[in-house]
Amino acid sequence: MRRRCALSLFVFYFLMSPALADDTSRDPRHLPLKNLNGYFPFQMVKSSDRWNERKEGIRERILVSQGLWPLPTRSELNAVTHGSIERDDYTVERVFFESAPGHFVTGSLYRPKRKQGPLPAILSPHGHWSEGRFYDAGESLVEQEVQSGAEQDEVGGRFPLQARAVQLARMGCIVFLYDMTGNADSIQIAHRPQRWNHLDREKNWGFMSVQADLRMQNMMGLQTWNSIRAVDFLCELPEVDQSRIGVTGASGGGTQTMILAAIDDRIDASMPCVMVSTAMQGGCTCENAPLLRIDQGNIDIAAAFAPKPMALTAADDWTVELKQKGFPDLVHLYEMLGKPENLTGVFRTEFKHNYNLVNRTAMYHFFNRHFGLGYSEPIVEEYYEPLTKDEATVWSGKYMAPFGDQVGDDHETNLLRLATRDSELQMQKLLQGYTEDDKRFREILGTGWRVIIGRSFSEVGDVSSEVLKDKGGQPSGMRGSGIRELLTRQENQEQVMIEKWSPSKNQKGWIVIATDNGSSDLSSSSDHPASSIKEGLLRSGYGVIALDWLSPKEKVEDGQPMWYQPNGEQGWKRFSGYTYGYNHCLFVKRTHDLQTVVRYAQQTNQGPIHLVGLGSVAGPITLATRSQIDRAVEKTFVDLAGFDFHQVKTHSDPMFVPGSVKYLGADGLVALCSPNHLAHFSSVESPFPVARHMYAQAEQLNRLRKLEKIEEVLSYLSMD
Repeated sequence: MRRRCALSLFVFYFLMSPALADDTSRDPRHLPLKNLNGYFPFQMVKSSDRWNERKEGIRERILVSQGLWPLPTRSELNAVTHGSIERDDYTVERVFFESAPGHFVTGSLYRPKRKQGPLPAILSPHGHWSEGRFYDAGESLVEQEVQSGAEQDEVGGRFPLQARAVQLARMGCIVFLYDMTGNADSIQIAHRPQRWNHLDREKNWGFMSVQADLRMQNMMGLQTWNSIRAVDFLCELPEVDQSRIGVTGASGGGTQTMILAAIDDRIDASMPCVMVSTAMQGGCTCENAPLLRIDQGNIDIAAAFAPKPMALTAADDWTVELKQKGFPDLVHLYEMLGKPENLTGVFRTEFKHNYNLVNRTAMYHFFNRHFGLGYSEPIVEEYYEPLTKDEATVWSGKYMAPFGDQVGDDHETNLLRLATRDSELQMQKLLQGYTEDDKRFREILGTGWRVIIGRSFSEVGDVSSEVLKDKGGQPSGMRGSGIRELLTRQENQEQVMIEKWSPSKNQKGWIVIATDNGSSDLSSSSDHPASSIKEGLLRSGYGVIALDWLSPKEKVEDGQPMWYQPNGEQGWKRFSGYTYGYNHCLFVKRTHDLQTVVRYAQQTNQGPIHLVGLGSVAGPITLATRSQIDRAVEKTFVDLAGFDFHQVKTHSDPMFVPGSVKYLGADGLVALCSPNHLAHFSSVESPFPVARHMYAQAEQLNRLRKLEKIEEVLSYLSMD
């Protein structure tokens, strides 16, 4: 019933609100949604202190978007290293380990011979080359590469992934060349699934489903976790120098490189190739996740590694303008942080998308300098004998490849079931340990919702108002017969329509009332409880403000928003991360509107402000708003009408919020309101157990009240 009402509201505002749409036509949120092919300039700050704050925000957004806030439990790797292949001055071993119970990361471990430890170690994610670690470019392509100067011989040109691992090993580095999900020996889950809708269900769900998105479970997050566990694997090797760990990859491997470097402090040098730019941000499901690139792009993400050593390369692809757009900002940042020598740029844009010999040589020089390898430059890539597929595969001899329920849908759903349980247990443990001295739980919960909502109350800034008038020049009252005003957030021109009523004299303060249908619910002729509450508040000397919700503008076909991935008819291109990775969901945009209204009420300096949210739409939005406001609001009352976020069944539901269930839904939002005054109406005997624990720990349980009747709201708000 709630879902039907929510979708009816979605259609009602989309089709039946021309006046509202016209009144807020300057709102930038009515423009087409942003997508991966947009423009993503770097957001520069003015000081190193401000940069440290910005950097932390970038890292938090990455971690939350990947489902890694907090980090999952590190289970035993159970690493197996076998089948060593001997070469003249290096060895290659077959490796697999479990990044999560039953899920294998596979790869090749290159070790130098005759080198004394401790040795630097370099991770090498391969990117989107056919068959990944087994990649063979073929003879015809190599001929063209040699003629153009991109490569010098057939072996390096045909097997460029092996080439960089071999040369680094010869230079004294331990190199782990590992498979991205669904490539080479990583066969348990497809890299780009063509079918996933059959796993979009309430139980035993898979990646890209609504239930997975509500818990921030996505394929990019799995790949990122695999990379973190790959660092764990290297750190367990006794000969590895843990102060010299690097990472480099190109294309999708460049994405993994910049993401890992931004969030894992153990990385000491990073070289993401032909990926970082202000243009296209990454087209694969392993490069996109809800929330990831809202208010930040790949330049910002790469910059989060500053001032550690970093090198970038550009080619004749989406990075072609890197030298002019994005890289100068990074130069300025490194200069501001006092480490300009730690940034390197290689702009060989005469070559197409690549990790060719020209860029590999630049990479050898980069790690040679920053890891103190002591080699004379230029470093020349020497001939080597490439591994055959039979020599490289980890599934050989007594080690059988996964089969049965270890692969496909069964493995995917079991993996997400384990992830769900682990997340729930972690939150429970953090909650049980929460005290006034140990606030880790509040930090985890608060950061999760802060990233989701994406705007604190202090960031709202100045709000202007314009009284709307009728044809006779008098203030208009279109819906509830109050005074209609158009509010504009000055920083970005977001607009929200309000209707307000003032008492006849001696105003005590403002009550901001949000209802599912907006200001019309407060009209004198309405039978909605908000109407009688409003009248009682006016008699008590309070002013009342109601708002009308932002109407959805996304194009809709067959009940689904149109995702902004080109050629979106393919299964994997219908992933919601292509929309919600770049744009706030409608729920969050409406939360921003309610913040704007509260800020406007605060600017009037007419006494205390209280919040009221009534309904399965307005109640949760009010909670989300209150969770981001500290002292501006004194009392809050919500009636959720039985709603919680796990009830959402479609991505097009206006109440769809990525990550909302992971961060404990409505109960989590109420908990974040602690220790402030909050009352609620609920048919459940003891709702919000997490919130009750938080209020109890703050010794303010009396401030979390359950009202028995909606009619009690008036007396609750009027009490001192």
